[in-house]
Amino acid sequence: MTVTRRGVLAGLLAGAAGPALGEAVVRSLRPLARPDGGSVLTAGAEGSASGLVGAAKLGGTTGYIVAEVASGRVLEQENADALVPPASVVKAITALYGLDRLGGAHRFATQVMAVGQVSGGRLTGDLVLVGGGDPALDSDSLGDLVASLAATGLREVTGRFLAYAGALPSFERITEDQPVQVGYNPGLSGLGLNFNRVNFEWTKGGATVQMTARGERYVPPVKMARMQVVEREAPLFAYARGDGIEEWSVARGALRAEGSRWLPVRQVAPYVAEVFQTLCAAQGIGLRRAEVVQAVPAAARVLVARQSDPLTVILRQMLRFSTNITAETVGMMASGAGSHAGSVAAMEAWAAARLGLRGDLVDHSGLGGRSRVTAAGIMRAFAAGDRALGLRPILRNIGMRDDNGKAVKDSPIKVVGKSGTLNFVSGLAGFIEPLSGRDLVFAIFSADAARREAVPLADREDPPGETAWVRRAHLLQARLIRRWSGMV
Repeated sequence: MTVTRRGVLAGLLAGAAGPALGEAVVRSLRPLARPDGGSVLTAGAEGSASGLVGAAKLGGTTGYIVAEVASGRVLEQENADALVPPASVVKAITALYGLDRLGGAHRFATQVMAVGQVSGGRLTGDLVLVGGGDPALDSDSLGDLVASLAATGLREVTGRFLAYAGALPSFERITEDQPVQVGYNPGLSGLGLNFNRVNFEWTKGGATVQMTARGERYVPPVKMARMQVVEREAPLFAYARGDGIEEWSVARGALRAEGSRWLPVRQVAPYVAEVFQTLCAAQGIGLRRAEVVQAVPAAARVLVARQSDPLTVILRQMLRFSTNITAETVGMMASGAGSHAGSVAAMEAWAAARLGLRGDLVDHSGLGGRSRVTAAGIMRAFAAGDRALGLRPILRNIGMRDDNGKAVKDSPIKVVGKSGTLNFVSGLAGFIEPLSGRDLVFAIFSADAARREAVPLADREDPPGETAWVRRAHLLQARLIRRWSGMV
């Protein structure tokens, strides 16, 4: 296999979008002009907040609260102590946890180490790929690391190829209450790649299919994840786990037009090791099949390494694109716990002590539907986290929009926040910085638990009625923000 001068894999190169998987962030509408008298809206200007909730016709429970940042004075609230799923809003709590325990300058390292002597391009001994929990490592970054290894002159490894993923405990999915095929519910280990997803690509009618670790410059094929096109009506996807192998099948009727999508990887360490081996082969470095080990050999020394961006950069991207596996990785690294459940319990205890948040969480990302918080608790946690650790700089600037949903350019009102969406669950929490300079902190959560629980597991990727429900929830959030921005 040839390699171009730029280190791109000839025969593996293809144009592709990057691996980020995003969640749309709610945008608020244009604020009302501030009425005379200051703290309340003029009669009939926007209607009562309760009226706005009723008009949204969401069913279930909606809780909201808004307060002044400086004084803590609550301006408006309803059902603020109702227990609701936080969805991805909880990622902001995880971000604060990571900042406090790891520090904003923390970087994750991925290293290639040698056990033995290197001479004349030959390593007489073992090569070790050592994962440091980098949640943002992608195929392009891994390919560049391999290119750096090749630049040392290494061409032959006489011993074993070892992969170490023990910097974090491993698990095969974040939560059990999601469809098998959703790429945002993968496994985790101390070695991660492409947010722990594999790219499935097909031609029209499923005539040809391929599984790759797709990047923008490197597109190595993946053998440990296999796809079979079958003649059936349902389910859309089926999955079976083997030893180091992941067997997928898909209904042919779903492949009428060509396309691609990301699927979750459950056995993450073998996946990353295989991609590394393929990238090495493309650079002329032959490796044996990887052995996943539980410890780095004591005699190992670093040949090349890659440092991630600082944690603040990773967190800003996590909150913007709502990447679940990044939240789980950061939470697990911050706690140092030996299990996922233990890590979540440690973050819960920290949030109660540091932020005053009393919640019942099942993960670090908000993907599991059994987590519960209150709007009042999240609002207070956001305010405390901003004071102690600087939350606002890593939140997304949501901006302002007019009644037709168009962005208002150069609006003097700034709104930053974190949104979250599950089936028939929608939340938004953040800060409003109005013209008066009296900043506000708010939280809004809507959840129709009965309707959510009624959705069969196989239909939870896109259940009937979900899109319209979320649209109404987003409009309610925008109208409440618009109302509150005129209250001070």
